[in-house]
Amino acid sequence: MAIPEFIRALRATAGRQLLFLPGVSAVVLDDADRVLLARRADTGRWALIGGIAEPGEQPADTVVREVQEETAVQCVPERIILVQGLEPVRYPNGDRCQFVDVCFRCRAVGGEARVNDDESLEVGWFAQDALPPLEEFALQRIKQAADEGPAWFETSAPPPD
Repeated sequence: MAIPEFIRALRATAGRQLLFLPGVSAVVLDDADRVLLARRADTGRWALIGGIAEPGEQPADTVVREVQEETAVQCVPERIILVQGLEPVRYPNGDRCQFVDVCFRCRAVGGEARVNDDESLEVGWFAQDALPPLEEFALQRIKQAADEGPAWFETSAPPPD
């Protein structure tokens, strides 16, 4: 996975300490409500499209950019379906990050799905009742995308009295 240049610059002074970063993920649907997935080059597993926001970039713009960069599909964000602070991760090189994921339901509006960078081995559209094996991260977001309810979030605060 490519490390954004602004993170390389941060790491030059921050070292391997935990960085708190804004991320996005996308449940991209086509006209048949199939889900766009990519098989990741780093893990070999199928996953949603996602990435890290660049400094000054709006999350909705990030999701459009990431989907285009990774799959050549043009999409339009329809709504936020989920906001979640993720568990910290440690990468093989020792870098530590914790992401806040803003997940968008998006509608494909153009382009032909294909591997468009070195982050994916395969890209494809999948019927929601015929998904490949996916992590809970993706399954939860796909389920939320199908629900027309409000955006989902979690809190550790106790409910009000």
